[in-house]
Amino acid sequence: MDLNTKHKVQAAFSMSSMTDIIFLLLIFFMLTASFVTPSGLPVNLPSSKSSTIVMQKVSVTITKDLRYFVDDQRTNIRRLPDDLAAALKGQEGVVVLHVDKSVPTEHLINVASIATSLKARVSVATQPME
Repeated sequence: MDLNTKHKVQAAFSMSSMTDIIFLLLIFFMLTASFVTPSGLPVNLPSSKSSTIVMQKVSVTITKDLRYFVDDQRTNIRRLPDDLAAALKGQEGVVVLHVDKSVPTEHLINVASIATSLKARVSVATQPME
C-alpha cells in the first residue's frame, strides 16, 4: 500500500510580494514626508517650546561674528535689501531668519524690518526644547 502523495508541498517562501509591499510603503512615506530645506551654515539657534516648521522661500543667516548670508550667499548689511529683493523676485514670500543666539537683538530687528518693508513674512528659526 503506497501512502505517498503525488502533490508535494514546497517549504520555500517567495519574498517577491513582500518586497513589493515594502517598496510601496517606502515610496508612500517618502512622498508624504514634509521636506525642509535646512540652512547650510552652522549657527547656534535659540530654543523654544513650539518650533513649527515653515516651508521657507528665502533664508537669511546671521553668524555669531555678524556675517550675513542670503540663501548661503555672503552679503553685508548695506547690500542686504537689494539681495533680499532679488531673492524674493518682487513677490510676497517667507523669509526665515537663522540667527545665532549670541547675536544682539538689534541685528535681528534690522533684518526683520528690511524683510517686512519688502512685503515678506518673517519667521525666526529655533531649535525645539528637550
